[in-house]
Amino acid sequence: MKQSLRAKRMAKHHRRLNQAPKLNLVSLMDIFTILVFFLLVNSGDVEVLQADKSIKLPASVSEQVPENNLLVVVSATDVMVGGRSVGKVSELLASTDDKFIPLETELKYQAQKAGPLKPEDELTGRPVTIMADQGLPYAMLKKIMATCAAAEYRAISLAVTQKDVSADTGGG
Repeated sequence: MKQSLRAKRMAKHHRRLNQAPKLNLVSLMDIFTILVFFLLVNSGDVEVLQADKSIKLPASVSEQVPENNLLVVVSATDVMVGGRSVGKVSELLASTDDKFIPLETELKYQAQKAGPLKPEDELTGRPVTIMADQGLPYAMLKKIMATCAAAEYRAISLAVTQKDVSADTGGG
């Protein structure tokens, strides 16, 4: 029996609809490959310290990348080492000593946990990063740095936010 053109076209259409749909994976693979390369290129340059929202870090044009050192955080109310509070800022301000004893005690404990210094690190000491508000009085910062140095943490870094050099007008 001979079919009409319309019947042939309808039969072909029904056969095509009854087949399982095919997914073109080539396009998806291209998209995911580009996405992976994008993430790899853009993720390796930045290292961020865990910042306390109450601390406003000073701005700097420093190009050095922060290292993963012991972190001393001085917030508006507390002095913390490694996320643990060791004293209050009011105690630090009230202290007449050159060093802050609770901070020194904690730093010596952390140094004891880390083990003895290597002979090549004897002169420079252990590394520490101080994260303090830009409005912190210099005398308080000096006391914290002296305490760190007394506890063998003499490789001191100060945490800052990176300032764009092009935005700096230079007058000032």
